[in-house]
Amino acid sequence: MTFISELEQRRTFAIIAHPDAGKTTLTEKLLLFGGAIQSAGAVKSNKIKKTATSDFMEIEKQRGISVATSVMTFEYGGRKINILDTPGHKDFAEDTYRTLTAVDSVILVIDCVKGVEEQTEKLMEVCRMRDTPVIVFVNKMDREGKDPFDLLDELEQKLGIKVRPITWPVNGGSSLKGVYHLLDQQMNYFKVNKTRLEDDVKAIALDSPELEQSVGTQDAGQLREDVEMIDTVYDAFNTRDYLDAKVAPVFFGSAVNSFGIKELLDTFCKISPAPIARMTNVRQVEPSEKKFTGFVFKIHANIDPRHRDRIAFLRICSGTFERGKFYKHVRLGKELRFSNPYMFMADAKEVVEEGYPGDVVGLYDTGNFKIGDTLTEGEQLYFTGIPSFSPELFREVVNTDPMKAKQLDKGITQLAEEGVAQLFTLQPGNRKVIGTVGELQFEVIQYRLLNEYGASCRFEARPYSKACWITAEDPAKLAEFMRLKSNYIAYDKDENPVFLAETDWILRMNKENNPDIEFHTTSEFKLQGV
Repeated sequence: MTFISELEQRRTFAIIAHPDAGKTTLTEKLLLFGGAIQSAGAVKSNKIKKTATSDFMEIEKQRGISVATSVMTFEYGGRKINILDTPGHKDFAEDTYRTLTAVDSVILVIDCVKGVEEQTEKLMEVCRMRDTPVIVFVNKMDREGKDPFDLLDELEQKLGIKVRPITWPVNGGSSLKGVYHLLDQQMNYFKVNKTRLEDDVKAIALDSPELEQSVGTQDAGQLREDVEMIDTVYDAFNTRDYLDAKVAPVFFGSAVNSFGIKELLDTFCKISPAPIARMTNVRQVEPSEKKFTGFVFKIHANIDPRHRDRIAFLRICSGTFERGKFYKHVRLGKELRFSNPYMFMADAKEVVEEGYPGDVVGLYDTGNFKIGDTLTEGEQLYFTGIPSFSPELFREVVNTDPMKAKQLDKGITQLAEEGVAQLFTLQPGNRKVIGTVGELQFEVIQYRLLNEYGASCRFEARPYSKACWITAEDPAKLAEFMRLKSNYIAYDKDENPVFLAETDWILRMNKENNPDIEFHTTSEFKLQGV
């Protein structure tokens, strides 16, 4: 197979949603349709004891939330599909943001009962910033929820994107009979079916008398009325508008019942974008370029707690990645080779000989990688747009087991490098302060420190509200500012100075009084000198 045909086969996307909208369940069912797993397990169902394949961290299984970003690969309809399952909880927004830098399109899951929720709006903002094509899946249609037309209005108003239904529900809740595919003129009948696949789809034209026999006179009449309304109110679906992120196709279904998923997956395979060009600090990199480039968007330690392994997830942007070949680590300026690069199916992994643009490869890491690092075949460039953000909550780490000080230190450093949270060191005393965007991150850190490193700690709140990286053209002025503000200066994990402000007013005053100092709210400034 040629390089170009390998490239055109790839589809790399993320599933995003508000917590509990059914994101992990949908991921499971896509894997089920792709033949990657034989039986699916709902996340928090009492009836189904099997835990979701895409949740491999113990805390995820207990809480029914996705905390880590899983990477899963399967083949379907002549496509090689890479799913990145993102954290749904708002406390992990930064991890989700970084994941969205590594994908070419997105499937957004909406709960038909609750509609568009706050976290959905935030995630959609990131998609709009990057012009990422979005497909919407309205989930839980087997429950009594909002009117489908009201949901479409809500999607347009709250998410600021035009929508176009591709499938349409016949009834809803306990009387759901199926969904009608508006483009293919096919009826997919609803059956309650928790873990296995059944295909129950029939081609029926809207004007055919068979529709009455199929769903009853009343529902057939209602469906024709609804379709007429859709054709009047919404523009005809145009794939180009979808790829330009101007319109989002909408599908209806029930992930837990494997219903409405096939239509979603088939359309996704037809219309979703192949790997797209990426921006660097030097130029735009096209996926069809012969020379390899890629960037690390996630690091995960202890995927297998027995082996203390640390894996860097690399998104391939151009060229062919080959096992055992030397590549340049741009930040360190040194050549690295990887004898066992992996591809993933949740926590199962297999060694790959080569990877193509769009693929996500797991590289065993001994501490060389940080999030945002670029690998090339020698070119000096850095992929941009993968920053760390200024955290909002700050707590000092207090060791509760002095015998395990080394383990605690190592654990906190590794978790910071993973991007779970940000680590700031205050002097004197080498005090460690962790900064996060949400409360739940502290719980996850505490849990992982104990379970993976055998270290226990507690957190004491610190009165900071903002962390800003500081730079200045004149090193003397920066040194003077840091001397005067020494009580509020910390260093991040890369030894960059950071100013910790207690209030927005204090930060504003310091900015006004020190015009020679630049205050940065993301870590992108680090790339300027690369």
